[in-house]
Amino acid sequence: MTNNLEVGQLGENIACLYLKNHKYKIIERNYRQPWGELDIVAKNPEGILVFVEVKTLCDSNSSGLTPEENLTKSKLTKLKRTMSLYAGSYPELVHQQKGYRLDLIAITIPNKIISGAEIELTKLYKNCVINYYENI
Repeated sequence: MTNNLEVGQLGENIACLYLKNHKYKIIERNYRQPWGELDIVAKNPEGILVFVEVKTLCDSNSSGLTPEENLTKSKLTKLKRTMSLYAGSYPELVHQQKGYRLDLIAITIPNKIISGAEIELTKLYKNCVINYYENI
């Protein structure tokens, strides 16, 4: 699996599984605006609206970067603008005292696992390196 789009979609599926396992409720995926996209919109167990950016790489990526390093300043600016629009459009989802926040899930997928044609998501999930960062 070398297609960046496929790796990204797989990463988002793994991220959703991670969030559900941590008692998050997924509200929406791939919310798009002309200037940006929110990968995952969710509510955490305390009821806070959380926008989750997912960055995924295979462990053999040639860039030498970690998934976290692929979150650029430009991307953050677009995310904040899109988050603000979403929160303004759905004020009932925003926590009264704590508002909303942006989290990052950085996933490294082992190549040996994804080399097969069919991938069982739970098996892949257990073999990935997943780093979760709150309120970035």
